[in-house]
Amino acid sequence: AQMAANVLALVGTIAFARALGTSGYGELARMISVFTILLVPGSALQAAAARDTALGTLGSTEAIAATLQRWRRSIITLAFVLAVVCGILREPLADLMQVSEPWAAAAVLPTGVLWVCIALQRGVLQGLGDYRPVGISLVAEQSFRLGFGLAAVVVGAGVTGIFLAGLPVAFFPITIALAWETRKKLGVPDHVPTRTGLRALARRNPVPVLALTLFAVVQNADVVAVGHFFNSEESGAYAEAAVAAKGIIWLAVGLGLYLLPEATREAAKGLDPRHLLGRTMGLLSLVALPMLLVYTVAAGTVLKLVFGDQAELAADALPAMAAAMTLLSASYLAVQFALALGRRHFVWLIGATAVLVPVIVGVFDTSLQTVAYGLLALNVVFAAAMFAVVLRRGTTKRVAMSEADADALAAAET
Repeated sequence: AQMAANVLALVGTIAFARALGTSGYGELARMISVFTILLVPGSALQAAAARDTALGTLGSTEAIAATLQRWRRSIITLAFVLAVVCGILREPLADLMQVSEPWAAAAVLPTGVLWVCIALQRGVLQGLGDYRPVGISLVAEQSFRLGFGLAAVVVGAGVTGIFLAGLPVAFFPITIALAWETRKKLGVPDHVPTRTGLRALARRNPVPVLALTLFAVVQNADVVAVGHFFNSEESGAYAEAAVAAKGIIWLAVGLGLYLLPEATREAAKGLDPRHLLGRTMGLLSLVALPMLLVYTVAAGTVLKLVFGDQAELAADALPAMAAAMTLLSASYLAVQFALALGRRHFVWLIGATAVLVPVIVGVFDTSLQTVAYGLLALNVVFAAAMFAVVLRRGTTKRVAMSEADADALAAAET
């Protein structure tokens, strides 16, 4: 189901890039980049909800229904308050994201909060072992995002209409359908006080949540930052090239689903799991090397075929961008390995890199190519530092994460 959802997401990316043109797609991509960062804490809450449901921490099914009802009310209230605040601050938010339509910028943060409602309901269903509606909802979410977004294109909507139709509006039928499924599975809430509040749920494994959120910033901040230093056509072309360059990261995410729980299990047995990191790195290279070759010899052709003529503005930058993202993918595997071993101090490396991404874009703003080379240099240093941390001897002696937590976190990272 997740693979099918990814295909639909890619189709939507290409369709909206064609419909909006390079400049308009650049604005949409910057807002979606911010939204993508907001997905990480929600995914962590989904993992925690699945774990607590499966372990019986939330009580009977009626008690779980009451708890889930309380969570929904809290999320909707927070989203409403945030929508009011963001509506007031829409102009500064638009400037920060470098988009020309303030109301679209104002909708990004509340949309991220609303998605948490979907994540929590999926988590409860996962914990109950009811995977079918979870899988259907993954495909349906991307289907509605694509369908509603294309409907907005047909009626002539701009960036605001496509963003609102393709994200918050598309979330409502998914939320309602999942609420119906959880009601069927759990029954009527017993109205007892909730046993686990959202804050308590969020405190589960804070290091993985912080590390993966910061990593999402590293992965997406360049698209937003480029909008501050380049014109709309160039920043839009960069956003389109970023879609091509960052595809390798999704392979790393898939490999991480294997690496995290397996490394945790081997370390818990007192074994040295570093061979698992080497194995996943080898699999990553099997895809990365041909990708780098294609982007080196035919970058302009690839971008033109997929996104249109103006995307060629980023052709010179694409090879270096792809190399930078390959290194970032390797760093992601190192992060997963560090989480499996219960390491903590590596988080500051990710935080420092997240801060440096917009700085690098500003310093190397001569051209898109120089930006790409600057980010490549940053990722060389980041990857070297991460592997120095995780490969040094003695790192396998302390394992803070349980096998159950490792499995739950890997599932949420999908």
